[in-house]
Amino acid sequence: MGLTLCAKNLQGTNAQNYQAHCTSYGATMTGVNPDHLNPSANEDILANYDRHVAAGVPRWDRPGSEGGIWQETWATRCLDNNSVTFAGLHIIEGIYGRDGNFLHGPTPDDLATDYMTNYIIFGRNQFYVDIIGHYLGAHEPGNFGLFHMALERGMITTINPRNIPVYEWDKDTGPSLANLTSFERFPLKTYYLQRDFDGQNEPYWHLVNEPYIYGTTGVNNLPDSQESFYLKQNFPNPVRNSTSLTFHIPGNGDVAVEILNNGGQVIETLVSRQLTYGDHTFSWNSSKYSPGIYICRVNWEGSFRTTKMLVYH
Repeated sequence: MGLTLCAKNLQGTNAQNYQAHCTSYGATMTGVNPDHLNPSANEDILANYDRHVAAGVPRWDRPGSEGGIWQETWATRCLDNNSVTFAGLHIIEGIYGRDGNFLHGPTPDDLATDYMTNYIIFGRNQFYVDIIGHYLGAHEPGNFGLFHMALERGMITTINPRNIPVYEWDKDTGPSLANLTSFERFPLKTYYLQRDFDGQNEPYWHLVNEPYIYGTTGVNNLPDSQESFYLKQNFPNPVRNSTSLTFHIPGNGDVAVEILNNGGQVIETLVSRQLTYGDHTFSWNSSKYSPGIYICRVNWEGSFRTTKMLVYH
């Protein structure tokens, strides 16, 4: 996770006890209706964890209950939450954060240090906002498994902060495209995924800022035997009249492609039949719907992938 920003904080909008998904691997989310839980969740999380370690997700190989398997559990539940909880705008108010965790931090007095950078970051996709937030917090976003897993699920198309357009807002002239490297970075240290094993002696409070070569390793380049079910961001987006939706299924199976309004109600079903392994693309005509946010949801054999779409006329 690194820094607690938009994607993780979205859990705070959930009803008690559904927001309490920051638990260790194997722990039960108590107080949740059992019918709302995946009975094979632990098996699925462990299988994905082993696959992600083999794929080279950075720092995921840290052993122990507070190592990679802990982060795999958090990230899985975080992404599940983000796939069904929708917000129109995601905001980091000033990368206001603490160099540490709550009260504890890397000062001689074991206290966290507050920062107020006067940066306000906002955007429609929480993961892109968080990637920029991690970068400005002096971390390298490619070193965080949460973003690799969001990419794998088709919730984003890049984890490279340099590939995300950043606009600087002027109160008089409005937004203009800016160079990410022109912004000051503020080092917000974390204790997550400390490299303190196999002869490594990284401090408890540390930056996850080692260089990452984007596009050459990670879950976005899995071998064919380890490919996954994913839904790409629709194109074009925003949508004026029509848009294309592409998804990949790793096997034959029953597929339903549905369009939902921002309240979660199904307003149109594009496909409901068995499809074969591979990539599939369908079009959605939005001209008869009012402007606003809509969701495409693909159900393949009981597994779901979603993406948000902005319609304007």
